[in-house]
Amino acid sequence: MSADVVVGGFFGDEGKGKIVAYLAIHDKPDIVVRGGVGPNAGHTVVWKGRKYIMSQLPSGFVYEKARLLIGPGVLLYPPRLFYEIIEYEINPKRISIDKNTGIIEEIHRQIDRQTGRRIGTTGTGCGPANAYRAWRKLKLAKDIPELKPFITDVPEELWNTIDNGGHVLVEGTQGTFLSLWHGTYPYVTSKDTTASQILADVGLGPKHVRDVIVVFKAYTTRVGAGPLEGEVPIERFKKVVPYGKPEDERGAVTGRQRRIAPFNFKLAKRACKLNSATMIALTRVDLVFGCRGVKDYDKLPDEAQEFIRKVEKATGVKVKLISTGPEVDEIIDLR
Repeated sequence: MSADVVVGGFFGDEGKGKIVAYLAIHDKPDIVVRGGVGPNAGHTVVWKGRKYIMSQLPSGFVYEKARLLIGPGVLLYPPRLFYEIIEYEINPKRISIDKNTGIIEEIHRQIDRQTGRRIGTTGTGCGPANAYRAWRKLKLAKDIPELKPFITDVPEELWNTIDNGGHVLVEGTQGTFLSLWHGTYPYVTSKDTTASQILADVGLGPKHVRDVIVVFKAYTTRVGAGPLEGEVPIERFKKVVPYGKPEDERGAVTGRQRRIAPFNFKLAKRACKLNSATMIALTRVDLVFGCRGVKDYDKLPDEAQEFIRKVEKATGVKVKLISTGPEVDEIIDLR
């Protein structure tokens, strides 16, 4: 069992990109593979002072020896893929896409912008593209000539790596309660987003998994429409996040202001059950407890340590990764 899966515990925007980037640098996986929906999810990585927003490629690109794969269950918008390769100077030889990865076309983006306003979609075409796939009308990566150099059999690459003793890091997108099955329907994304689905997206089964890492922010945020229990008006942002600013909380894809609420222990427990979490990663602890850059658990403020104990008691899962700043290496690793 040598695959680790990272998924979001709330409504997306939990900081999965930071956690995946850290795990890639620290654990040195042979492959980092992206599951999830598609370019409607932006994962932010701050690495060596530069900010990266990855909507197609895995956030584990920061470990330069890792292969970067996109699974067959993911949606691909080719212009965004090529943008990330060029803008972030990523060697295209590291990248492969499964032959059955679905392709977003302009018609899907147009439909999304026209019909997705009611539930606050990102307008990136993912919902309509997944609908087309269900109707058996969607083009796949193997149908697109300019993608020919990137085409591979992603599941087979993953199986071979694991069978040969290698390590795979699987990156999920969105959050548990944006799941089409388990979320706040109809204010959800266009497919399931739990660990089970992320594994199916890339072609792995339960027995391949070593750890399921569920990521929670130290408070709850949500972009777009839909219920948010305990929501606090943005003008009272500091009540929930004393060391943060509202401009810190904007969607990576849309730039929209995120709505905010205190940490939801009830949802956290449910997310851990739905994902069979083996550990928790907590992000933005520094913005709640003023502990920027702390890398020693014993040096965290007493209030932060008490909060972590409450999370563990509520969920029955240990907090093993604690992010204390935006940089990849600003983290406490208790594994």
